[in-house]
Amino acid sequence: MIALADIRKTYDSHPVLRGVSLRVDTGEFLSIMGASGSGKTTLLNIVGGLDRSYEGSALVDDVEIRLMDDRTLSNFRNQSIGYVFQSFHLLPHLTCGQNVALPAYFNQQLNEEQIASRVQKNLSLVGLSHKTHELPLRLSGGERQRVAIARALFNQPKIILCDEPTGALDTKTGAQIIALFEELNEAMGVTVILVTHSESVSAHTQRVIRIEDGVVLE
Repeated sequence: MIALADIRKTYDSHPVLRGVSLRVDTGEFLSIMGASGSGKTTLLNIVGGLDRSYEGSALVDDVEIRLMDDRTLSNFRNQSIGYVFQSFHLLPHLTCGQNVALPAYFNQQLNEEQIASRVQKNLSLVGLSHKTHELPLRLSGGERQRVAIARALFNQPKIILCDEPTGALDTKTGAQIIALFEELNEAMGVTVILVTHSESVSAHTQRVIRIEDGVVLE
């Protein structure tokens, strides 16, 4: 599914990734751990096609990310990859249902009925079907993150990339979010790659990759 070979990345003459090689199999639930500045998020951005200025090879679904043109890459990200961030990134003036449906605006193949059906299906998956018409500001932090997960699942992606998804949540709520990722991984076979600082979070994943100063340690 994902094969990284000798990935190198430099910012302002400072090496951030120094020859990272990594393979992630289809349906795997993987965490990446490391201190701030170790290269975790940069690695996630390369896998997700958000950063193409790297050396080495990054194959995602047997396609070299760096060689895609802008339109192909945009379609690939929209259809194959879901993103979940620490700060939720929900639009406050849109309802939960409208936030979940945002990926549909970049994919004009679905009609309104199909969009509404997917919104309800995904909000049900995260236990928030009753919040469809609520604004995000009326939700708790955990509920907002569940809406963000429902949005990430909208186009039935093969891969979900999570950057500190529990970082803005209390311990109990964070544990509930990780349990949800476990359920989605087992029930839907979605590949989940999760960046975290937390040992308790990484303990729930099938494999832990530790990175330090741009190098994979284990």
